[in-house]
Amino acid sequence: MRFQVVQRVLGLLLMLFSVSMLPPVIVSLIYGDGSANAFINGFLVTFAAGLLIWLPVRNQKREMRLRDGFVVVAGFWLVLGSFGAAPLLFSSEPVMSITDAVFEAISGLTTTGATVLTQLDSLPPAILYYRHQLQWLGGMGIIVLAVAILPMLGVGGMQLYRAETPGPVKDTKLTPRITETAKALWYIYLSLTIACAGAYWFAGMNFFDAVCHSFSTVAIGGFSTHDASIGYFASPLIDMIAVVFMFLAGINFSLHFIAWRSNSIQHYISDPEFRAYTSILFGLLIFVLLYLFSQGEYGTIEETFANGLFQVVSIATTTGFTTTEFSAWPGPLPVLLLFSSFIGGCAGSTGGGMKVIRCLLLYKQGVREVHRLVHPSAEVPVKLGRNPVPQRVVDSVWGFFAVYVVLFVLMMLAVLATGMDQVTAFSAIAASLNNLGPGLGDVSAGFGEINDLAKWVCVGAMLLGRLEIFTLLVLVSPTFWRH
Repeated sequence: MRFQVVQRVLGLLLMLFSVSMLPPVIVSLIYGDGSANAFINGFLVTFAAGLLIWLPVRNQKREMRLRDGFVVVAGFWLVLGSFGAAPLLFSSEPVMSITDAVFEAISGLTTTGATVLTQLDSLPPAILYYRHQLQWLGGMGIIVLAVAILPMLGVGGMQLYRAETPGPVKDTKLTPRITETAKALWYIYLSLTIACAGAYWFAGMNFFDAVCHSFSTVAIGGFSTHDASIGYFASPLIDMIAVVFMFLAGINFSLHFIAWRSNSIQHYISDPEFRAYTSILFGLLIFVLLYLFSQGEYGTIEETFANGLFQVVSIATTTGFTTTEFSAWPGPLPVLLLFSSFIGGCAGSTGGGMKVIRCLLLYKQGVREVHRLVHPSAEVPVKLGRNPVPQRVVDSVWGFFAVYVVLFVLMMLAVLATGMDQVTAFSAIAASLNNLGPGLGDVSAGFGEINDLAKWVCVGAMLLGRLEIFTLLVLVSPTFWRH
């Protein structure tokens, strides 16, 4: 482990991240909301900390090794998320404790969208903008992490694509150099954001709301500038724009890149994960619509379709926007939607959850085991498209699933031990680990009322979910620290 190399990178990241606290200063001055000093102080503290970390090791120019990479990736969200809480702590409105500030910042940077804040409509615009900016920066970090960095470390959902040519190329990079890969993904991410903001503005949002909501839509974050979320606008056109961009953001960004480069949508159609993604959403939508209609939940077919479609796409992609209180829907629908977030978006997207491709491989592996019961001697490969998946990849998916379930149970038991009821505990951990945001029970309207210990458990769940578990768990493994 080259601690000095890691220290240098984290110091540089902190100094770079501190600059992100300056745009809210401009927003504060434009709106005269009086919160500029909070962001200036946050900038100074974060920059100074980064400088102090970087200066002693500024001449360490050696390249990172594999182990260094794990620490940097984990430290990226942990350190930046913690310092991201600084402006919220310095702010006089809202007044936040350390626990609440760190929770809100980590929730933003991991694009979870769970919030401890209420009365959003009356908060300073600069604070609202900063929350959305955190999600947008986190979303870009996720894309680069998933497509360009984690495959180099041998972890992450994009590793599964080594068996499948449509998607990233065989070396799991879109372009020969990682910097070029990151740049290509940045252009796509930025273009989607601009298109989304323009569409929102055209549909009737003011410029501020359009920019903020485009940040949280493309990042699949779910933060809003209003307590009523997207439902505040009461606009079917805005709802459908959100649905389109949530759907696009839940797709592997590598497919967006290939479609743009080849000027063809053929790669979408031929990609097994994309087909599974659309099939899951369509099947879920049909069931939800039929159940809502049979129960007479809404007065018209149009209203049933609009609310059903929006909530299915929002929750299944782990965005977390709402137009209605889905937690009050009849029968199994609230729990069904919550379970859909366990699947989440595609690998290489800004979505959370276990990722569609892992769930697809789990299903195919299950089918293979049933086939083996009938034909014990048969050699039945697991395939994605026409290509067999290496057994090592299948084993890693099962390992990931097993660890996911065990961690979920342990964290749920931990929050239950703090006195939380079962429904709230289950949905709070599900919403945090899947980077979803809204839950059921006492967290259906936010996480502000739960106790501090439960909030810290949820923070850990957010980080584990965002870093796809193994990136963090490897750091507590004795093997990792042995020479």
